[in-house]
Amino acid sequence: MIVRPRENWFRLLFIWNGSVLSSIIPQLIFMAVVSTLAVFTHGRVFGEKIPLNTAPFTLFGVALAIFLAFRNNASYERFNEARHLWGNLLIASRTLTSQILCYVPERADAQRIAQQLIAFIYALKHELRGSDPSQDLLRLLGRERADALSGQCYKPMSILNDMRRELAIGQHRLHASDTRLWMFDAQLAELGKSLGGCERIASTPIPFAYNVLLHRTVYAYCVLLPFGLVDSTEFFTPLLCVFISYTLIALEAIASEVADPFSLTPNALALDAMSRNIERSVLELCGCALPEPVAPVRPYQLT
Repeated sequence: MIVRPRENWFRLLFIWNGSVLSSIIPQLIFMAVVSTLAVFTHGRVFGEKIPLNTAPFTLFGVALAIFLAFRNNASYERFNEARHLWGNLLIASRTLTSQILCYVPERADAQRIAQQLIAFIYALKHELRGSDPSQDLLRLLGRERADALSGQCYKPMSILNDMRRELAIGQHRLHASDTRLWMFDAQLAELGKSLGGCERIASTPIPFAYNVLLHRTVYAYCVLLPFGLVDSTEFFTPLLCVFISYTLIALEAIASEVADPFSLTPNALALDAMSRNIERSVLELCGCALPEPVAPVRPYQLT
């Protein structure tokens, strides 16, 4: 994810990274070629004039804009919900760590559970991205437990179950009240809810039919547009068509990126930074040395 300071209006005109422009350059070149051919052939295909004017494009453009707005709103809702879920992970992690440190007498037990909590966060990050968690699990849990988890399909849930089991065993060993155990379990349940919510977003994309319909409609509109404008705009047709195509195709590309908030695209969630932030917060409560924060990607840099 790219995190930028506020830019002035002039610099925003020329920002490249994170603008999705680099991913749609081939499509814009294609539109420039089609528009140029429409100009040189005076709107004819195989010698036949295509009877188009600006009126149908005006009406159809309004409908297309509404459809694009729906698609972008649906994508942003997924992104926003994912961000709220990771915010809840931070809140529940801090609360659970504080409770364990205050109510579990054995500091070694408390720190071990805190390490499991951090491992849960990193395991979730890797599960959502489909990456290998072995290095982080080895660093946090040790070789034996990391090897045991290597064969698990749902590693975050397995770690969460270990935490619940260890807290229950500890409470029974100390003959603590059921109220205290319930208090711990409530925070573990919050972690489980966030885990399930993230898995739901990752495993339930926007229906494919919406993507196909929007994709076909945008490209049909953009390809036909030069033949409707050429009689009125003549040699300015390529410039106008490329600009309009950039707007529509870029909106589709942005919606596709934002709809997958756990990916590695520049406009996805900064899971590396958020995972490290939770780790630092938990370790600070435990009085341990803090790792360096993950710096956000600055302007003109990519993850």
